[in-house]
Parts: sequence; C-alpha cells; structure tokens
Amino acid sequence: MPDTNRSASGVLGGLAGLVGLSAVAGVLVAATVTPAIAVSGAAATSAITMFDNLPSVLDIDKLMLPTTLWVKTDPTTDDYVVMTQFYDQNRSPVDYNEIAPAMYDAILSSEDPRYYQHGGVDLIGTTRAVLSNIQGGGETQGGSTISQQYVKNILVQRCEAQAKTEEEKLDCWTDATTAVGDEGIQRKLQEMRYAIALEKKYDKEDILLGYLNIANFGGTTYGIEAAAKRYFGVSAKDLSLSQAATLAGIVQNPNTYRIDRPKGSIFDADGVGYNKAPDGSIDDVNPQQIAALTSKLDAGEITQEQYLAAADGYSATKGRQLYVLTRMLDDGKITQEQYDKAVIQPIAPKLTSPKVGCAEATGLEYFCQYVRYVIERDPAFGATPEERTENLRRGGLNVYTTVDMRLQNEAQTTMNALAPSAVPGGFFGSTSISLEASTGRILAIAQNTKFSESVTDDPNYSSIVYAGDRKFGQSDGFNAGSTFKLFTLIDWLEKGHSVNEVINGRNRIIPQFKETCYNGGVIYNSTYDPKNFQNQAGYVGTPMQFTRDSLNTGFLAMAAELDLCDLGKVASKMGVKLGTGAEIETKYPNQVIGSDAVSPLAMAGAYATVANNGIYCQPQAIDRVTDSDGNEIPKPERNCSQVIDPAVAATAAYALAGVVAPGGTAWPGNPFDGTPIIGKTGTHELTQTWIVESSTKVTTAVWTGNTTGEISLYDKYWTGSYEPLSRIRFQMARQLQALANQLYPAGAFPGPDSNLSRQVYTDLPDVTGKTIAEAQQILQGAGFEVTVGSPVDSEMAKDLVAAQSPGAGRVAGGTVVTISPSNGQGLTVPDVSGRDLDRAISELRQAGFGNVLPGACREDEDADPQGEATGTKPGAGTVTNRNTAITVDYAAPDCGGGGDGDNGGGNDD
Repeated sequence: MPDTNRSASGVLGGLAGLVGLSAVAGVLVAATVTPAIAVSGAAATSAITMFDNLPSVLDIDKLMLPTTLWVKTDPTTDDYVVMTQFYDQNRSPVDYNEIAPAMYDAILSSEDPRYYQHGGVDLIGTTRAVLSNIQGGGETQGGSTISQQYVKNILVQRCEAQAKTEEEKLDCWTDATTAVGDEGIQRKLQEMRYAIALEKKYDKEDILLGYLNIANFGGTTYGIEAAAKRYFGVSAKDLSLSQAATLAGIVQNPNTYRIDRPKGSIFDADGVGYNKAPDGSIDDVNPQQIAALTSKLDAGEITQEQYLAAADGYSATKGRQLYVLTRMLDDGKITQEQYDKAVIQPIAPKLTSPKVGCAEATGLEYFCQYVRYVIERDPAFGATPEERTENLRRGGLNVYTTVDMRLQNEAQTTMNALAPSAVPGGFFGSTSISLEASTGRILAIAQNTKFSESVTDDPNYSSIVYAGDRKFGQSDGFNAGSTFKLFTLIDWLEKGHSVNEVINGRNRIIPQFKETCYNGGVIYNSTYDPKNFQNQAGYVGTPMQFTRDSLNTGFLAMAAELDLCDLGKVASKMGVKLGTGAEIETKYPNQVIGSDAVSPLAMAGAYATVANNGIYCQPQAIDRVTDSDGNEIPKPERNCSQVIDPAVAATAAYALAGVVAPGGTAWPGNPFDGTPIIGKTGTHELTQTWIVESSTKVTTAVWTGNTTGEISLYDKYWTGSYEPLSRIRFQMARQLQALANQLYPAGAFPGPDSNLSRQVYTDLPDVTGKTIAEAQQILQGAGFEVTVGSPVDSEMAKDLVAAQSPGAGRVAGGTVVTISPSNGQGLTVPDVSGRDLDRAISELRQAGFGNVLPGACREDEDADPQGEATGTKPGAGTVTNRNTAITVDYAAPDCGGGGDGDNGGGNDD
C-alpha cells in the first residue's frame, strides 16, 4: 500500500516544485536556445520569466466513458444487464478502494518511486531526462511523474475529443509523446507547470486514482478496471501481484506490451515473428512454428491465449513485468519470496471481450441498432449530429431500454426457425414487432438477416432495421398493402357512415373520386380497374364484409364516397408517414389499397391506436436515461394523445375483429386462446405480405417481403415446409401474440357505437317496365344486390320487368331485390259487374281470355231473369295469363237449383 502521509522530504520536494523549480526550469529553458556551457544569469532570468508565464490552470475534464445500453432480465424486476456499449475508450472508472494495493505499489515503483516525496515534478528524474534530451537531440526521454503523466493524458483526451478523424486522434497521442528537440522540452515544461498546479489543488490519492482511471492499456482499453477485466477477467480490486505488475508494465508502451493480440508482443510492423528476451534482445521465431500455431488458432483447436503463450510466452511483456517486479523488490514493496513466485509464473491472461456495438448484442442486434439510431438522431441527445455521436461514444450515458426479453427471445427464435436469411433470386426480409398499445413501448424487434455493418454484397447480412424508417433504421419502408385500408375505415366512420351501410363493391371502374387538396377537387378515372386478391369477384356489401374479406373493390367504393385527401391525414395523425419521413399525400385511388411504402413499426402504432381507444402513443425504445453519475436526464420525448374518437375506435375494432374470426383473412394468425383480438392482413403485388393484430394490451406486426427486387412470396417455400413464404407471417404472429396474451392479460374491446353500426335505410327505385339489364344497372348503382326471378304473367311486353320485390320505397340497407320479367301472356281482367251474364262472358272473351264460364249463382228476385254478373274469379283488375279459366259469378231470380250454387251455365239451347 502506498504511503499515506508525506515525509519531510516530500514537503521539501513540494517547496522545490513551487519555488525552486522555476530557477531550474529557467536554466533548462535557456538551454534550449543557448549552448549549455554558456548559460548566463540573464538567460536564466529570462527563462524563469518564460516558465512562470506558462498556463498553470488545468481543468480536469470528464473522462471519455462508454455509453451503455441496458435491458431488464425480467420486466417484473429492476434487474438490468448490459445489452452492449459504444465507446472510443473502453473505461469503467473505480474508486480508490476498488483497486488492489499491489496495483498502486506496482505503478509507483515502476513509474514514479518518489511520488510521495515531490510536489508534482521529480527534479532529479526530470533534470536527468532533459539533459539527456539536450545532449542527444533525439526523442524526449522519461522522467515524467505520475502527475505529469496524468496531465499528459488529460491533454491527449482533450485533443482527441476535438479531433474529427482517426488520423487527428492519432496525432494527439503522437504530438504528446514523441515530440522532439525544443518542442519536446517545451511540452515537458508545460506538463511540469500543470503538474505543480494540479498537486496544489488535489490530494495525491486523487491524482493517482485519476491517472489509473485515464491511462491507456492498449487499443481502446482505458483505465485499470477495464484493463483488469479485458486481460485477466477480474476486477481491479482482485488483481494478483503478477497481474498488477503486468498491467503496470503495459502503460509504459501500451500497444507494444498489450497481451490480447499477436502484434502486441510477437510481430513487428512487417508481421515477422520474434521473441524478446528480458534484456530486450530479439530471438527469431521459426516461421513454420508461427504458421502451425496460426492454423490451429483458425481451426479453433487452441485459444487466443494459448496461441500467444505458445508463440512467444508474451516475452516482451514478461520482460517489462520483470522490470516492474524488480523495482517493487528494490523499494521494499514485496518480499523476495513474492518476487520469486511472480517471476516464475508465466503471464496467463484470461481475455474477455467487452460488448461493443450492436453486433455484440446477441439476439438483440436490431433492437440495439434502432436505439443507436435514436441516440444518434434524436435532439434529446444533442443539438447537432456531432454532439450526439460524441455523447454516444464518449458521454458515459446509461440508456435503459423498453425491451421485454421474454417476448424478444421468442420473437428472434421464431424468426430464426421460420424465415430464411436469404432467398435465391432476391433480397428477402422479415421483421416482427411487439408494441405495448397503452404506452408505445417497443417490447421486441426481430429480423431474419444476420447483423453486419461491413458486409454489403451478401443478402444474408444487413445493418438496416426493417422495422424502422429512414431516420431510425435506414429503411425506406415497404408497400403496406391492405393494412393501409385501416385509414379508409377510420375516415368512413369519422364521416358518420355505418359499418353496416350497403355499398356497391363490385368490380368496376369508378369514374371519379373527390380530392379537394389536389387536381381541382376531383380526380377522373377511366383506366384504373383494380382486381381483388386471387381475382375474387366483388359484391354489393358492407364495410364489415369488405374488412373481413379485405375486398379491394369494396374499399375503393367506400373511398369514392369520401375525400381521398383525408385518408393521408388520418394516417398522419395515427403516426404513419412514408418510410422516408415525408407526409403521405393520398392523391390517387391506388393508394387506398396500400401502394405507399411505410415502416412496420408505424403500422403497429396505428393499429395500437385502435386497440387503445383512439389514443396514439408514439413508439419508444427508451424508458429512461442517466448520465455517468447516475443523474436522470431527459429521454427522447414521446407522447400519447387522443387522435380518433373512442366511438370510432371501438367501431373500427368491431369491424377488425371479423378479420381474425374464422372466415376472415387473418384468422390463421389468431392464437384462439380466449383473448379478444383485432387484426388485418396485407399483400402488395405478391411481393410484400403483412399481418398486424392486437389485443387491448399488445400489438404484434409481422412483415415479410422483398427489400429489393420483386420475387413472388407465393412461389418460394420456407425450409422443410410446403408452405409458401407468404404464410410465415401467420405462424409468427400467432406465436408472438399468444405469448403476449399470457404476459400482458387483456380484456374485451368496447362494443361498437350504435350509430356507427346502425342498419342504414335507403331509397329503392321502381324498375318495373325496364329491361332486365336496365333494372340491374339502376339497382346495383343504387347499392342493391339483384336477383332475377321466374317470368310472371303480365300484359307488358315479354322480358320487361313486370314485378320487383320488395317494391319501391324506403328499405333496409343490404336488401336483396328480386325482379321478375314479363312472359308476355298476361291480361288484365275487366270489370263486368252489372252486365247480363251473356254480355259479361262475351266481353271477357273479347278481352282475350279463351276460357270463360258462368260461375256461382246467387238468387235475387230483383235481378235480371237472364242473370246479372256480380264479379269474376280472378277479380277485376287482376293480371293473369290469357289461358287462365275465368268464371263469372251472377245473380238471378231463380238459379234453378235453389239458393246459391253453380248451375253450370245459362239457358238451354
């Protein structure tokens, strides 16, 4: 353990640093411009003034620290684990008592044995080093105290923080450590000046701790804690004597003595293998030996540690370690026994690779990448891209993410099992998202490709987040297909229409669409004639039916009664923009059925809005953020707001529930576990497929399709299955929603609004007398479904509509109208009442009826003796076939048989 109190010599050393050093430094400065043998008193005085005028205040900047992404192991607890880190310098600062005493002893014995006896500058060591510089004229020599080295590291870090390129960063270190001649001495004097001021302001322990936390230990490993974990797999407090001596030796020349790669100890710049003896001599290594070891390493037969040890036993580093141990022994910090034991021990690293970058976030790579884009591009992390990048790589932020590892693991496992990373002939992609409907918290993001930011020509690899958009994922989105019909349904309801209103959804060219924001208010259409999926026929029906069946022609018929411009506005307020970030401008009818490319995450958010009673919550991947000191700082702003009326949301959910019910297009994705869900499918030109489904708690969205190219997903099959790739979405969604329903129990959706689900009455026109074709066109144009019945008797010309059922007037929407054509054989029975019987029969025969007979007789003493007609069967005014038997009822004083009855005719001939 280092001394805790300054000795008398330390006090004197401090006084020398504060008072006497100026005189010595003056001589040294003068020596840089005056031959050493001719330094005059005047020159010395001038040099003293120059030294005193050097800047003396050095503020200690915050250390460059990694930004860490955290994930909960179990959302029901507060236990977080590291997802990954981003850094320029891998560093984990520790407190004074979190470092093994042996480490302090090792670093002081080897780097600054008189640390507690000087006031920031060791005059003996510094004078010797500077005089060596003057005489040799080469690179600056050692002699720097811990305080001076701390100063140097502070200045280097400050320089690196301002560097724009990797080359500039390298120059920072080079300029600070290898400056020669006058420039080197000038730098040394500035270090001395700062070191003196530093020791006036801080305790020795604070400076020593600061140095060990800032020092480089090779590559991007900075600070004693990161070094202990990187090279030996232990914390700094648990370092052994041998390990501490090794690390103390590394700081002298980090990239020479590092023990985590061959180049650090057994290769020169040209890659030629060598061993270094403790005295620094080089012994050539047999090239065949190196080649054999390399082959075994590549084959996985030996570890990297075994490779390095077998190749040269870390000889260069071992030599440096022996130097440190020897100094510790000479200083009385260790015993001879401890020295001997450490000397004979080989350097035995246990390398641990820190998680850095999203490639190391196994199973979470694309969730990680999404969060990274948020940090790099959201103003919450800085006003400029440069500031945000600096905060990501140097700011020491702790970012606590929203991911639910239970869902995430299931999502990625399912993705790996079902979706290939590539498909011959194209670039195939798939992603799934789980979103908490009431908060917008992203619970899971899975993707089919292997994560890489360097491989660009292999379709199996990608760094693009398919779930996101251009801003947060580098993706421009994918054609939404029929999932986009949601916005027509919402606008339909917002305009007061009912989901049970009858519309003509038959295949047809709709001549014009209302469009108040473009094209003068109307867009005329003479060519766009969309078909339904698999060329199914359209029909006259309701939005309930159209939604269930995802009928293109039905939704276009709905859109024809709306304003196209409003559909894009509905999408916007529900969080959906183009994947590029631009607003969706619905100018053309093809956009109604999903020609625009949007992000799967945005679509998940829109359907979550319906599930959340019309409240849209902006998707968020970050729960909270703290700085390196644990202080809470603002996270990216994400809000929830009511964007559609709850009644509209409830009625839309009512319609969408039919989609996941048996017979609906999304029913294969329904887990049927008793949890009420809603959903919608989507397909675009057989190249993009979707399903979005949701309980009242969690929304699941799955997209599979082409990232580039246009291969048909209905012609490709997933491994080991006869199912086409187009059906992957159903199994993924079913499994993910089932787990979500278990983890986030959900209740029923509110019932539909009575007005928005009312039975709608409409006017039924009269089509009698029309031709069958004319009648069908009129009725279908009015939104009715038409059937043609059997011909009926009518005096109208044959094949004209003689009857319709129901008749003209107000009828319920959805009524089927039956029209019956005339057979051309119908006659109207004339009224012959009051005529004598013979005349009545004659008139009926003259009217065209060929089968007329007397009917029932009723005795009436006042009647005409020849019989007086009282009526006919069928009755007067009835239209009946000309061959129908007509009987004439009559009255007579005597019916011949007494009373009422049929006497069979008139007078005998």
